Amino acid sequence: MFKKLISIQTSIPEPRIARTLELIDDGATIPFISRYRKEATGGLDEVQIGDIKQQYERLKELANRKNTVLAAIEDQGKLTDSLKHRIEDTWDAAELEDIYLPFKPKKQTKAELARKHGLEPLAAELMQQFNFDIYKKAQLFINQDVDDADAALQGARDIIAEWVNESEVARKLVRNSFQHHAIIAAKVVKGKEDEAAKYRDYFTFSEPLFKCAAHRLLAMRRGETEGFLRVSISTDDAKCLEKLQRRFVRGHSAASRQVEMAVSDSYKRLLKPSIETEFAATSKEKADMQAIRVFAENLKQLLLAPPLGQKRVMGIDPGFRTGCKVVCLDAQGNLLHHDAIFPHPPQNERQNARSQLAAMATKYGVEAVAVGNGTAGRETEELVNRVDFGRPIPVFMVSEDGASVYSASKIAREEFPNHDVTVRGAVSIARRLIDPLAELVKIDPKSIGVGQYQHDVNQTDLKAALDQTVENCVNRVGVNLNTASKHLLVYVSGLGPSLAQNIVDYRAEHGTFKNRKELLKVPRLGPKAFEQAAGFLRIPDASNPLDNSAVHPESYHIVETMAKDMNCKVADLIADKTRRDSIPLEKYMTDSIGMPTLTDIMAELAKPGRDPRTDVAIFAFDPNVRTIHDITEGQILQGIVSNITNFGCFVDIGIKEKGLVHLSNMANKYITSPTEVVHLHQPVQVKVLEIDLARKRIALSMKDA
Repeated sequence: MFKKLISIQTSIPEPRIARTLELIDDGATIPFISRYRKEATGGLDEVQIGDIKQQYERLKELANRKNTVLAAIEDQGKLTDSLKHRIEDTWDAAELEDIYLPFKPKKQTKAELARKHGLEPLAAELMQQFNFDIYKKAQLFINQDVDDADAALQGARDIIAEWVNESEVARKLVRNSFQHHAIIAAKVVKGKEDEAAKYRDYFTFSEPLFKCAAHRLLAMRRGETEGFLRVSISTDDAKCLEKLQRRFVRGHSAASRQVEMAVSDSYKRLLKPSIETEFAATSKEKADMQAIRVFAENLKQLLLAPPLGQKRVMGIDPGFRTGCKVVCLDAQGNLLHHDAIFPHPPQNERQNARSQLAAMATKYGVEAVAVGNGTAGRETEELVNRVDFGRPIPVFMVSEDGASVYSASKIAREEFPNHDVTVRGAVSIARRLIDPLAELVKIDPKSIGVGQYQHDVNQTDLKAALDQTVENCVNRVGVNLNTASKHLLVYVSGLGPSLAQNIVDYRAEHGTFKNRKELLKVPRLGPKAFEQAAGFLRIPDASNPLDNSAVHPESYHIVETMAKDMNCKVADLIADKTRRDSIPLEKYMTDSIGMPTLTDIMAELAKPGRDPRTDVAIFAFDPNVRTIHDITEGQILQGIVSNITNFGCFVDIGIKEKGLVHLSNMANKYITSPTEVVHLHQPVQVKVLEIDLARKRIALSMKDA
């Protein structure tokens, strides 16, 4: 059943979903399935497999809820065969809750109180809407809890209102109205206009809910949470009520008028608030999903940013009053030296700072300089570029996002117990240049700052998406088994915190791994974990060259057979393109080994162990632009994409304030997503459209630049 429902949701054929679910149930990870089980899945990528897994988890959760509902109704002795079939057949969460609502244990409602007072029979008679004397009938229900006929009728109407609210037909009718006609509106809380200035766009705002972009909805909800805005979702009450009256009110008797009053009360007091809450939750959930998707894509681009590679790097954490913290690292990222320079106000020791930098670069063989892009970053970059190192040393501006979080973290304290946060921050900046992925995995993804509203979305869903993104990136690049930290190893397919620590401990006790098979000697690392992890772990100096490739050990025999058939060694196949090109791949196909696996093997033999990330590039801002007051409308500037949202991208033009290129100003053609045009850290040329000094906002365009 699940595979059919998931197929409808994802538009992926059922057989491929069935095989994917078998692998997931068997403990296979998304990176492993997408890389090494292409024959089984028909070549599904990690995003598609992730969608299948997400839908699978949702349906399992719904199945558990159905079992809970069935058990609850059965305990009441009210579970009929038809009701059981209806519950078993539905896979719509809202419909399931509608079915369950009449049987759901209730707190002390008006209707429940009226029932206790014996008024349910009166409500049932009114509901039939025959022509009878309702007051005469109501007097029969007067007792010590019901004072008079009016009180009896009121209690009966309360019961009818609850019946209407629990009616699936009524709920579907109101839900349908919200679906097509709901309006989301926001207004500022009276008296908080000044405090709520950043929400000025939403002081008097309304638009159809289905048109409301995720970023606008999340902005309004944040303003509501902070107490600055009141947000509501409503529909056409008159039309909704008219449809409900047509459904429940029959004739023109006195009883009919009582039912009409009850229906109106039910809509205003019960139905409308309930469905509004439902749509508030579902619209927030959809907005969360969009925001999380953008955040995950940005994180992916950041993690896969070009690495400088194993070079000796000087890292500088800039600052004005407190000076700039400078560190020198070796090619493996180990700290060799740290110092402080004070080139900026109030000390202004520029000449001394340049001399110190030159001396450190010479002493520690510095091959590149990484300068943090935060406060005093531009000024420090300019200073470094004027240092006479006696040889060319490239200078790179590096994002500081999350560096302060890392420097104060437990991980940083474990790595550098004898150094303060300023040294740790500078080390992090330098290491980000050497290998962004290896360094950024130590930081909570939410703190890296490549999304919007990350603190407003569902935190469980956000963590799951970002963790999966990190895992996908780590496994896509591959990990050096002999140098990777436990913080990097933890994201390798099939490992996790415990096995990552065991690998590091084993390495410390026994020295470097000589081959992949040695992994099986690591405590608690069994055949299943080995299967999931081995293909993503690299051993550069292994005796078997395949141990430094993405070829999985389960496929070594294929390559060895190829080499034997070509009358050469595996190393010869890797070195000789002519030999590889002459291999008839069809010869090696079996029931379990198809062309996708063979093609991947040949591609890997052509570049074993090669990092899929591109090379790092140097970028320079306009030296004449330092503050927002240095730019003018119409000016053309160089910038770097610093963040991407679903409504555009933010561009760093070398000043404190980032400029926004709205989606409509990104290309001379229609686009639906900024990712069609830009990626994180991409150099772009932009034109200044508008400068709002009061709100410190800059509007940019890439169209005419």
